Formats: sequence, structure tokens, C-alpha cells
Amino acid sequence: MEERVFTVDELAAFDGKEGRAAYVALKGKVYDVSGSITWDNGEHGDEHSAGVDLTDDMDFAPHAEDVLDSFPVVGALEG
Repeated sequence: MEERVFTVDELAAFDGKEGRAAYVALKGKVYDVSGSITWDNGEHGDEHSAGVDLTDDMDFAPHAEDVLDSFPVVGALEG
């Protein structure tokens, strides 16, 4: 199966709101965080929203990048 490649605009549609899936990107990979209670309604800790690339924000996160390893990779972010 071919890996899905998301544009920034396509990723934005997966914002976790109104029943939509919640996806986030990190270092070119797109993760499905929909099943996480820490991403309720597409919001994480009142600081981050689903549907975006979090790569630049990870330097300031209180946890390591490997926290996303438990979530399914659903594709890659274009570019």
C-alpha cells in the first residue's frame, strides 16, 4: 500500500473537531492522535491544536518526541 502524502492544507482538515480525526505531523510523519484523551476535541493542553505540523513546537514540549511512537503513522507531510 502506498503511503499517503498530506499537504499542509489537507492536514488542517484533520483537526479533531465535530467528529473529525485528529492528525498531527512531526518531522515529516503524520500521526493519528484521535484515540488519545490528551487530544480531546483536537486540543492538547490548551497549547496545541490538531491538524498542524508540531515539529518546531517540540523543542518546548515537556515530553520527548517518542511520545508519538504509540500512535499510528498515517502518512507523510509534503515537503
